Amino acid sequence: MNKKIYWPALVALLLVFDVPAEAQQPTKMPRIGYVSPLGDPKTPGPSVEAFRQALRDLGYIEGKNIVIEFRYTEGKGDRNPSLVAELVQLKVDVLVVPGPGGISAAKQATKTIPIVIVSQDDPVAAGYIDSLARPGGNITGLTRLIRELSGKRLELLTQVVPKISRVGILWDSNSQTSMPTVFKDYEAAARALKIQLQSLEVRGSNDFEGAFRAAAKGRTKALIVIRNPLHSRHQKQIADLAIKNRLPSMHETSEYVEAGGLVSYSANEADQFRRAAYYVDRILKGAKPADLPVEQPTKFELVINLKTAKQIGLTIPQRVLTRADRVIR
Repeated sequence: MNKKIYWPALVALLLVFDVPAEAQQPTKMPRIGYVSPLGDPKTPGPSVEAFRQALRDLGYIEGKNIVIEFRYTEGKGDRNPSLVAELVQLKVDVLVVPGPGGISAAKQATKTIPIVIVSQDDPVAAGYIDSLARPGGNITGLTRLIRELSGKRLELLTQVVPKISRVGILWDSNSQTSMPTVFKDYEAAARALKIQLQSLEVRGSNDFEGAFRAAAKGRTKALIVIRNPLHSRHQKQIADLAIKNRLPSMHETSEYVEAGGLVSYSANEADQFRRAAYYVDRILKGAKPADLPVEQPTKFELVINLKTAKQIGLTIPQRVLTRADRVIR
């Protein structure tokens, strides 16, 4: 007796039972942990947005093929260890940590999860990595050379405000940035330029007015604002006080100038955080942090706020203006 074989039905049946195992299981989305020293969930800030946009440009869509766990210290450096520990417990695939507090906490918390840093300090001198070319361990990323540009900023300030002899350094004594190191960087240049430095210490936003009164009493003719979470949260207040006291201000990143500060000299911050996304992409594709050289910026920008200069009655020399990469009018 001949048996009839219904081939279409048989093929359909085989396809049902021959589904590959990987197709039956949802693909695990990479999970990135990001500890930000600035901003908050509602206003994450330009650095976070630059990082997010760069990931989108690389093909990563949050919630679709990547998850980003953001944590914000909101200027409270003592929160770094607990926030980093929380992300480590979530078993994130990569940690992204700008700022010395976050980097130190991440280095202590894990030796296995890849860490991408955006360091304002020399990461070798700080003990984060073995060398720029071969970081070793589980840390790589970028250094912004904020401290290394201290002398150049002071030199530029003397060109913006000729014949100044005394400059105030506004700093937060609660910051995890080492103040002796900061002063040492500026003092070397100050000696060469025959400029005296005045320490203007604050512990919170309520101290700013007192610091500016101390600057006036000390006959300080210009101000350098050290970048840290407290100052970044109160950029506008600092800028307004500098304008009120007709005090030219030099800043370590350009967002302070956008908030009303006079001048800044630094690497482009958005570029640095876009590059951090590139490092995340490389690691997710299999690269080992130990084999990814830590990048240094190659381009620095001089930003000048002419509106602020007018408000404090200062004429910026033309030779300085022609060198500016960006002028805010």
